Amino acid sequence: MSSIKAWVSAFRLRTLPLALSSIIMGSFLAANDGSFKLLICLLAILTTIFLQILSNLANDYGDSQNGADSVFRKGPQRAVQSGKISPETMKKGMYLFGSLSLFSGVILLVNAISFSSLGTFGFFLILGILSIVAAIKYTAGKNPYGYAGLGDISVFLFFGLVGVGGCYYLHTHTLDYKILLPAFACGFFSAAVLNINNIRDIESDKLAGKYSIPVRLGKGKAKIYHWFLLIGGFGSAFTYILLNENHSVGKWLFLLSFPLILITGIKVTKENESEKIDPQLKLMALSTLAFVILFGLGLLMS
Repeated sequence: MSSIKAWVSAFRLRTLPLALSSIIMGSFLAANDGSFKLLICLLAILTTIFLQILSNLANDYGDSQNGADSVFRKGPQRAVQSGKISPETMKKGMYLFGSLSLFSGVILLVNAISFSSLGTFGFFLILGILSIVAAIKYTAGKNPYGYAGLGDISVFLFFGLVGVGGCYYLHTHTLDYKILLPAFACGFFSAAVLNINNIRDIESDKLAGKYSIPVRLGKGKAKIYHWFLLIGGFGSAFTYILLNENHSVGKWLFLLSFPLILITGIKVTKENESEKIDPQLKLMALSTLAFVILFGLGLLMS
């Protein structure tokens, strides 16, 4: 039982709502255009869950190997760091979920695109492989890009543009430039979650040579950067609605998520102790999911 608990903890299930937000957003946008396919949505969700768990296991392994998971870290204790899972066993878990991600992704592409368009199939296959590599290389291996402060860019791209735009295309087989705005919103809010994590870990990351954005900017400027991400997310959503020809009241339903996200911004700005900043991670992730659901329901109601 203790081994099972260690693996479940290493999976970091609380990160799944954020990971699924881009898939749900892309599916809502496709449904708004009359092209929603339940099987594609379910397979995309399954693939994303496998990818997110892979990323979490790789982070657990990589941070323990590269020094970020030390006695100075303020976040929850990791499985490899605590000795509950050995590095070798964690690597096997990474191989397993990397394989599951690839297998599930191929099944998704076969059902969404089939082999009728080899060029498109190949493009999405490469994109899927890059997603797997990005999940691993964030903190694991030599020269992990998360230690160079590039995690925010990766999260913005994969949790925003790739997640929303890719899912939308798999449903519709078309791309509309307007969906970039909801994709930007998901990317900004997802980067905000990562920023909270990095503000919390700023001291231990600095000691480990992990040059995240907060380490590079300092805590004060990182909090200003946090507001930039929040404003960017809501600004993108506002712009999408304003550019839409249908201005029904229902499309503003997403504003109900504004107080939740505003609370995270205020508390992150106010608090300096890592233990008090940590709860905002979960709140920001759930607030992002709430934003996506309200945004999508607003589209369908109008």
